[in-house]
Amino acid sequence: MGTIKTADEIDHRRRRVLGAAAMTIAAAQLGLIGSADAQDSTQSPPTKPGTNTSFAPLKQIEAGLLNVGYAEAGPADGPPVILLHGWPYDIYSFVDVAPLLASAGYRVIVPYLRGCGSTRFLSGATSRNGQQSVVAVDVIALMDALKLENATIGGFDWGARTADIVAALWPARCKALVSVSGYLIGSQEAGTAPLPPAAELQWWYQYYFATERGRAGYDKYRRDFSKLIWRLASPKWNFDDATFDRTAASFENPDHVAIVIHNYRWRLGLAEGEAKYDDLEKRLAEGPVITVPTITMEGDANGAPHPDPSSYARKFSGKYSHRTITGGVGHNLPQEAPQAFAEAVLEVAQS
Repeated sequence: MGTIKTADEIDHRRRRVLGAAAMTIAAAQLGLIGSADAQDSTQSPPTKPGTNTSFAPLKQIEAGLLNVGYAEAGPADGPPVILLHGWPYDIYSFVDVAPLLASAGYRVIVPYLRGCGSTRFLSGATSRNGQQSVVAVDVIALMDALKLENATIGGFDWGARTADIVAALWPARCKALVSVSGYLIGSQEAGTAPLPPAAELQWWYQYYFATERGRAGYDKYRRDFSKLIWRLASPKWNFDDATFDRTAASFENPDHVAIVIHNYRWRLGLAEGEAKYDDLEKRLAEGPVITVPTITMEGDANGAPHPDPSSYARKFSGKYSHRTITGGVGHNLPQEAPQAFAEAVLEVAQS
């Protein structure tokens, strides 16, 4: 006996078919689909870093403890992708990635993390807490506010750690994961373990921030400090002043310094977290395995501290692959190699 489909079901199926076609076309443009025997002279050229310099007007939404500022691109009914930046960076790390994913039919959400850009605390009484679990809680609150059941999540630096945590603790909310520098979940206990001197040297700013002089210095010289980190973390990235200035404006957030300083002091056990997140931190300290489909990435010229890919491969039990992006790509991989990052998101989202 045949099944009669409702108009809504027919429309949903039609949108899925059209969406799949759009994604196939975009994937071909990105270079994911091709033939060694055929060369199409009309194919769009690869997106180069710096192709885009702005987003559509930003949006604001109340989510959990925050009023979150975020960029959005792509169709409102497209499969959602959330892209998370690190420190000292902001949403402009994805200014070239977002249009690529939007052209493939995805709804792309790029939020400012707490302490950055137009994201603000709803209450002056809220602790300016930067511990690892709370940033992930912010992402879940944002998804709830946007009524997103789940999403493909990608990020680097703080954003990669946050994406890892969402995937590990709330796998039903994370459809798939792209994580630059791999598995970055840690704990205060792990932060007390001394490293070899060369490795400790890379964390010089962590110890600087542990002092009152460091807090005052970062507050006073936050632009100069951040530009220095950019140069050290991406030694072969020849960014211009306009590129840096677009991001540096987000550091004028009134809570920026407090969040950054608390984050690094908390890692060393020099600042307390909030008791309501203790259970989450205990689970994270166990090093939970991530089960969702994952692609990890690394730039071949990453000057920031980062683990070797072989050290974390076993932390991913689902469909998994790693890729190293060559060509002098540093720590800010999405902005330095947007084509490669977008390709990874497209691939893992369709796993």
